[in-house]
Amino acid sequence: MRFTFLGTGTSAGVPLIACSCAVCTSSDERDKRLRTGACVQFVDAGGQERTILIDTTPDLRQQALRAGLTRCDAVIYTHNHVDHTFGLDEVRRFNAAQKSPIDVYAEAHTLDHLRRVYRHIFEAAHNVNQSFVATLIAHEIGPEKPIDLFGVRFTPIRLLHGRLPVLGFRIERQDSGPQDSGPFPLAYCTDVSAIPPESWRLLRGVNTLVLDALRPRHHPTHFTLDQAINVAERVGAPRTYFIHMSHDLGHAETNAALPEGVQLAHDGLVLG
Repeated sequence: MRFTFLGTGTSAGVPLIACSCAVCTSSDERDKRLRTGACVQFVDAGGQERTILIDTTPDLRQQALRAGLTRCDAVIYTHNHVDHTFGLDEVRRFNAAQKSPIDVYAEAHTLDHLRRVYRHIFEAAHNVNQSFVATLIAHEIGPEKPIDLFGVRFTPIRLLHGRLPVLGFRIERQDSGPQDSGPFPLAYCTDVSAIPPESWRLLRGVNTLVLDALRPRHHPTHFTLDQAINVAERVGAPRTYFIHMSHDLGHAETNAALPEGVQLAHDGLVLG
């Protein structure tokens, strides 16, 4: 199994349009951040390669080409915001390559959003012209109800994104035994400003924590860098990677000041 950070930037991406700050003009490729998304890749018990996307960002086409993705077996969604959903139309190419539909897993409010925005996909019979659209099978999910996909378990974790309930995911093999030094179990927690008391137990024992850390100063719907560090210390995972960073955080400078075992992720980083 391997985990790839397809994008690690905030909703505007980095560099920002019309910004000449030090991070936006940096020559360090790790300071160039597409919108936050990820994928999990593995080989199932039958020898078939599998790819599960976490969210479909507006940059999905570019991310998939850069990562060399050739299939998509399912998409699981954290929430319904534009920077996490507006690349769904791109998965039609995977339909064509695989000659099969793609399962989509999301909470009810996210499925409602997808059906409204992508009516041409979910209600294709009403399209004026027949056209090349994605073929999707929608599944409603909820917190603490595991999704088992080809031998890998994705357990939704309730998180809060300001006042909006969203999902993180605990990711591990269904048949996992004693944990080794690899990245799994891995907890993926983007777009989060608070962790409800009942959710902390799902973060116990993970080998890797992936966590929202927007910027140093306060934001009403995202952890600040210091808040994310505090959560990382409480979880105590051997390694923590921060994501969804704004241009307030330069990669090299920020990493140099972070505690041991904690670092900023960057686009294209692969674990496993």
